[in-house]
Amino acid sequence: MIIEESYLQTFLHSLEISPYYDSLLVKVTTHDNTFEGACNKSLRALSETRVRGVKTNIGFIENILMHPMFRTGKCHTKFIDETPELFSIKSSQDRATKMLKYIGNIVVNDPTAGKYRYEPPRFPKVTGTRKDGLKQILDARGPEAVKQWVLDQKKLLITDTTMRDAHQSLLATRVRTRDMVKGAEGTAEILADAFSLEMWGGATFDVAYRFLKESPWERLDLLREKIPNIPFQMLLRGANAVGYTNYPDNLIREFVKEAARSGIDVFRIFDSLNWIPGMEIAMDEVLNQNKIAEATLCYTGDVSDPKEDKYTLGYYTEMAKELERRGAHILCIKDMSGLLKPYAAHKLVKALKEETGLPIHLHTHDTSGNQIAALLMAAEAGADIVDTAVSSMSSLTSQPSMNSLVAALWGQERDTGLSLERLQELTDYWSDVRERYRSFEGGIKYPATDIYRYEIPGGQYTNLKPQVESLGLGHRFEEVKEMYRTVNEMLGGLVKVTPSSKMVGDMAIFMVQNDLTPENIVERGENLTFPDSAVSYFKGMMGQPRWGFPKELQRVVLKGETPITCRPGELLLPMDFDAARERLKQFVPKPDWRMVISWCFYPKVVEDFLKSRREYGYITRLGSHVYFHGLAEGETNRVEIEDGKTLVIKYLGKSELNPDGTRNVFFELNGIRREVSVQDKSAKVTVESIPMADPNNLSHVGASIPGLVSKILVKPGEKVKRNQVLAVVEAMKMETNVIALMDGEMDQILVKEGKEIKAGELLMTVKTVKE
Repeated sequence: MIIEESYLQTFLHSLEISPYYDSLLVKVTTHDNTFEGACNKSLRALSETRVRGVKTNIGFIENILMHPMFRTGKCHTKFIDETPELFSIKSSQDRATKMLKYIGNIVVNDPTAGKYRYEPPRFPKVTGTRKDGLKQILDARGPEAVKQWVLDQKKLLITDTTMRDAHQSLLATRVRTRDMVKGAEGTAEILADAFSLEMWGGATFDVAYRFLKESPWERLDLLREKIPNIPFQMLLRGANAVGYTNYPDNLIREFVKEAARSGIDVFRIFDSLNWIPGMEIAMDEVLNQNKIAEATLCYTGDVSDPKEDKYTLGYYTEMAKELERRGAHILCIKDMSGLLKPYAAHKLVKALKEETGLPIHLHTHDTSGNQIAALLMAAEAGADIVDTAVSSMSSLTSQPSMNSLVAALWGQERDTGLSLERLQELTDYWSDVRERYRSFEGGIKYPATDIYRYEIPGGQYTNLKPQVESLGLGHRFEEVKEMYRTVNEMLGGLVKVTPSSKMVGDMAIFMVQNDLTPENIVERGENLTFPDSAVSYFKGMMGQPRWGFPKELQRVVLKGETPITCRPGELLLPMDFDAARERLKQFVPKPDWRMVISWCFYPKVVEDFLKSRREYGYITRLGSHVYFHGLAEGETNRVEIEDGKTLVIKYLGKSELNPDGTRNVFFELNGIRREVSVQDKSAKVTVESIPMADPNNLSHVGASIPGLVSKILVKPGEKVKRNQVLAVVEAMKMETNVIALMDGEMDQILVKEGKEIKAGELLMTVKTVKE
């Protein structure tokens, strides 16, 4: 019989096959001298079978083949009904499909999809001549030896901030681990003589989980493997650690222990109000771990101004001597707003060198354009270490240019010893990488000397305008900046660094939104709910400001709540790590210690990360332009999902909108056509959405197979026991029991007898019964 091709295609396109059709895709037949041997061969065959695009029962069959009762030949006609663990099917990794789903979600829902393509970056050369660095001295002889070594140097030592504060200040903290690791081996050679790499801490910790869907701890591991010779440095917010509030002392200590074990060598510890009690637990634990405690003076005001009567040289030298008494190895001047003018830098560094015996490390932001001069003046006064970033990631709200500083000191007594020619290789690499993050560029375009008026930290300055615009106040941005200054004055002139700087920003926006002024805020504030950060500050949960709180404003903000005057950690209950681990077991079977610690800081953020990892798999190796913007139609991208295993993905296009609000997205994967279904978030869906059971939630009762609900054996409110049969599902003449996964009471029954259901559909919920 001859059938025209066009007729056949029309027939096939109109054909709809029910999901309950008895379709046999593959038959596996094995034989062996023993039954157990035949089972093992079947398992081997199934493990090498890949079926994509449709549901399979491979996991179910594997469970049968591995079950002791089946392998001994003792199973019977009720074996499946009476063995519920057969339906505890371990999900296939199916990494390729998850990755296609991730890319598909972008091409369907992101308006920037496919708009960016880039040539491979110019990687720094790896010559194989990597020198040992300061890391080897620290590991062999300890932090006191490093301290003395630094004091003995004539050259000005460099900390590179490219992997942390530079991109936090310029690119909204969005640089991914992948792009750091790709240039890491070259960095290990070119910056072997650097004091440290600041590559962790601050906002990078939560942003990794929250926006980049990667583990900050893995970043540490991968970079340490490639850079074994240079000390790694992190920014630690004292009692705030890597968060935005005070945390229990035991959490601070466990975090420092794990960070030290994982590769952090230098802990830059600060308090957002320069309140030393807020730093003491973190400092003490760093000293316990035999790592470098870099205690910090957060700079504000102007020590070169004769009218300055608060943040004077005496204020800073007094604090510095106290930090030295408490065991600091290095003293850092943290000029987060770029306020330290060149002559002020000389004056402050000179005073600190005279009053203490500690190495001085200067950190600043180049918002005003004056900070190369500030670094040179600080070097003249005896500064030992300064923070810079490679040129293509420097300046403006970032740190001053490393290349410029190296060139300025070349041939002088304080020559850094770094090679400008080799630095250019890193500059070229980061210039190419930065292009991939152009959508996150949001900072100032030219030096801004108004920073001396507003005193807004560099990273906050970058993010403030987008924040204001997102609240519909973009047209009042100049008012917000002016109000930032006003709030600072209202509060007595604060040290402004995360989280105190965030509080000042939140208050400024709040006051502009509500048309408040210093004159009417107390009266009108009686009936207003202030931002959480302001409540936390006035309650004393950020510490105690040197000159106290404005009492009337504090009263209005706290609405009768009594503020604290002690260190918050003294009042907070210890963190219950066992409870945190139990909670995490809803998302991962065996949460590791790092995940437990992370959850204690950011419960929802970490849970959302784990949900994303479950849905999309491990996407850290996906190229950055694809991660952020997907693929253009017809574009091909290679992804090495693990060493030696590469996926070649070509995006072919997407379908029209389906009735359920999804679109089919078409790819070629290693030359084979594949498609995934993606929800179009802009579509108006009129069909009923089907709730799916969360496999990690024991209160959810889901369908293990698709089919028909033939019996419901319980009612709402009825007490049930774990493994009790709640319903029966029939598919292809096979009945399967639906069982409770926990003791409790029936809550909701979402299906009726006779309803067709999908595999994984949520059928019922069970709630815990309080004794």
